[in-house]
Amino acid sequence: IEQTGLEPVAAPSIDAKPPRPDADFAYTALVEVKPKVALPELEGLPARKPPVSVSDEEVQRELEHLQQRNAPLVEEPDGTAAETGHVLSIDFVGRIDGQPFEGGSGKGVELEIGAGRFIAGFEEQLVGARAGDDRTVEVTFPEDYGNTELAGQQASFEVHVAEVKKRQVPELDDEFAKDLGDFATLDALRERIQKDLLEMRENAAKAALRRSLLDALIERTSFDVPPGMTDQQLEHQLRQAVQRLHGQVPDDALREQVERWREEWRPAAEREVREMLLLEAVANDRDLLASELEIAAHIEKLAASQGVTPEQLQQAVDTDALEAMARRQVADDKALEFLASTAKVEETADS
Repeated sequence: IEQTGLEPVAAPSIDAKPPRPDADFAYTALVEVKPKVALPELEGLPARKPPVSVSDEEVQRELEHLQQRNAPLVEEPDGTAAETGHVLSIDFVGRIDGQPFEGGSGKGVELEIGAGRFIAGFEEQLVGARAGDDRTVEVTFPEDYGNTELAGQQASFEVHVAEVKKRQVPELDDEFAKDLGDFATLDALRERIQKDLLEMRENAAKAALRRSLLDALIERTSFDVPPGMTDQQLEHQLRQAVQRLHGQVPDDALREQVERWREEWRPAAEREVREMLLLEAVANDRDLLASELEIAAHIEKLAASQGVTPEQLQQAVDTDALEAMARRQVADDKALEFLASTAKVEETADS
């Protein structure tokens, strides 16, 4: 690599005969390199961005959601029949063809009727149940269920209802706001909700603008993405998915799912690599590179988002890799800011 001056983007493929003592050794290395990207006219790209606003009605709805989420559960009087909105404490054992199956049993599980968190049809069959009742619930797992061993299977659950409870919804007043945190009044809570919703929608609008700019740039630029770069991006995403799901999904089912994802996710992985190469080309073309101060500021911001100091983050992650990531992200952001500053932006609700 040093002799040729190449910049490989993936591990090279080596073709060689076995070495022999006192004989010259020769090999052929196939090295993937970054493609040359011929950029189109960058000024005036078409782009779309949704409008950003938050209405009083939306703030009120979020307040009402907070009411529900912070409502304590109180036990209903004996003999109360469960209906939509009630929260049941249940013990259950599930069987397929008369045999219990992994993950099909539970004790002291809370189920809210009407929330739709259980398999379709499960909650509905507990309507009318009272504390102390035993019921048999018959359901069919969906064909696209995550666990392929259960997908499409009919199951029978023996369910014991231990408790029937309801949510005691608090009043929307200053005391409610104080209970939620550092809010002196309900109006202060409303202001915080509006601020948070506005920030969330601004971020969503920026993401929509970014996507439309990259769509326009990809449409106007043709080059081949090195397969090795797509493979690396795809394997990185698969490793992250496996880490998240490890221990939650049986190993055999997880392996099958990963193989499906390997095919399903490839187009998205190639798109991400294409975007990275385009933004790098724009940054280089317009000299929008990251300074050392900007890199340090980005690492500090990243550390703060994870609740650690920059020093702690650098200890946990390879310093060179962290700085390279920050350098690339800062340059990408500057490239996008440049494209947005000269774009013909249409404000549209369907962005």
